Amino acid sequence: MKSLRALKPLLAAFFFCAWPTFAADDYTPGPDSKPQPGVPKGTVFKFTLADSKIFPGTRHDYWVYVPAEYDPAQPACVYVGQDGVRFNATNVFDNLIYRKEMPVTVGVFVMPGIVYAADTNAALNRYNRSCEYDGLSDHYARFLLEEVLPQVEKIALPDGRAIHLSHDGNDRCIGGASSGGICSFTVAWERPNEFRRVFSAIGTFVDLRGGDIYPSLVRKFEPKPIRVFLQDGSNDHNKYGGDWWMANQTLERALTFAGYDVNHAWGDGGHTHKQGDAIFPDVMRWLWRDWPQPVKSGWSQNDTFTNLLIPGEDWQLVAGGLGGSDGPAVNAKGEVFFSEVRSNRIWKITTDGQRELFVTNAIGVSGEAFGPDGRLYTVSMNSKELTAYDADGNATLIADHLNGNDLAVAHNGNIYVTDPMTLGTPRDNKVWLVKPDGSRQAVDTGAIRYCNGVTLSPDQSLLYVGDWRSHWVYSYVIQSDGTLTNRQRYDDLQMTDANDQSNADGMRVDRDGRLYVATNLGVQVCDQAGRVQCILPTPNGRLSNLSFGGAKMDTLYATCGDKVFRRKLHVTGANGWDRPNKPAPPRL
Repeated sequence: MKSLRALKPLLAAFFFCAWPTFAADDYTPGPDSKPQPGVPKGTVFKFTLADSKIFPGTRHDYWVYVPAEYDPAQPACVYVGQDGVRFNATNVFDNLIYRKEMPVTVGVFVMPGIVYAADTNAALNRYNRSCEYDGLSDHYARFLLEEVLPQVEKIALPDGRAIHLSHDGNDRCIGGASSGGICSFTVAWERPNEFRRVFSAIGTFVDLRGGDIYPSLVRKFEPKPIRVFLQDGSNDHNKYGGDWWMANQTLERALTFAGYDVNHAWGDGGHTHKQGDAIFPDVMRWLWRDWPQPVKSGWSQNDTFTNLLIPGEDWQLVAGGLGGSDGPAVNAKGEVFFSEVRSNRIWKITTDGQRELFVTNAIGVSGEAFGPDGRLYTVSMNSKELTAYDADGNATLIADHLNGNDLAVAHNGNIYVTDPMTLGTPRDNKVWLVKPDGSRQAVDTGAIRYCNGVTLSPDQSLLYVGDWRSHWVYSYVIQSDGTLTNRQRYDDLQMTDANDQSNADGMRVDRDGRLYVATNLGVQVCDQAGRVQCILPTPNGRLSNLSFGGAKMDTLYATCGDKVFRRKLHVTGANGWDRPNKPAPPRL
């Protein structure tokens, strides 16, 4: 006989007796998983979604469980289950809702999509399960939020009641087994404001479609407000994609390290539903405990967060409703300037947070930086000009016929401009050196797929250039004449299998030598050795550029589509116009 490996300590209110012993993989559901006398039964309805735009051509069958206690006057909590009805969920919900051990919850149980062949006798259907479940993207989350749940809310019950679902992520739970387990985690990971409670049984956190990267992402991302319960057994799969048993334990350790509210049940079963079925009632009690108190994010043991973040200081909206934003650039006063691309305007944010119009006719600015002379330098891929603006907004043309994407201005006045598509020679990327007198020379040609963001190290001995179409930031040594040498792929940015490129855009450094890179995952912070140590997602999931500003240069400003956000940090930014400073060496 073998004992079920104990759950981590749980609230006594939910786990009030010792677990029984079982033979290997011999888990039997208890009374909470079966119909009980006197407990009113909910109703289950079957539907089909056949017109998905997110997964074109697929047909998804799904079932909707409505508990007997449901009252349309009060939006119900939601549980979304993958692979249809599993874990004896409807019986469990009947019993737990009746005893008020979980809130009134509508269950939505979705089968993976199938693209049916025109003639199933002659051709095979296309089965979408792995495509939908195993990948690390927001596609399935969008499928639920934009297609499935809105269709559920259009349903009228036979007695005429409408189905009203809560849209609060704190009122939503999602669960599944195997690929359905990683899928459930991915939905909450991608949309933590929409789903905050997750159950993953025998989850496929291995390399079928990149799921093995989750432990690394969990350790590096700023913690999200998600509560997670994991289950697996020591005889789970161990094959070409990885070791399921070890992968689930690795993820649990990462979640614990990162401060998540996480629990687990380790057993000796194989890749079966047995243990998941047996523990499902207690999993629901644990996930819904203390509801409606909100699930909150924890504090990570990642010491980079400790060095950077100030407890209680989050992103704040600076400007919204913009016609696209880029920049930002910071002057010696700590004032922040950013461009509103579609309106050709440049705005200034004073150190006390006021927004003022600076320039009204800056055509299509794509990059901005202040120089040591106090002027704001801009480049534009539309006008093909490098321009300098004085304190009154008067423009001086520095160079023309320059397809500038972004720029960095050094303390000595040298200007480095990234040119991802030189006129007349498409895809022939260049990095330009423009001297204070306007003379220019290409200091690197054709090495980078799409050179974008550019910045200087705090001591101004190195130049960093981001490749928008890969996961690399290139490092160059700046020679005494301003030219570049010793090019190297240096900073290795984090990506998921859902991304073909990092979209590495604007970059800045702090005075300790960390590199901050605007990417499609958020602000990736690299140490001096080129390693991503943490990732700060933005509130709206968009990001094109960033800079340090404020009176003490300790506030990170980020341009995020039609919005600009700021966040105060523990660090101080380094600016190109400032006197170079040598940081301490990195820990290797």
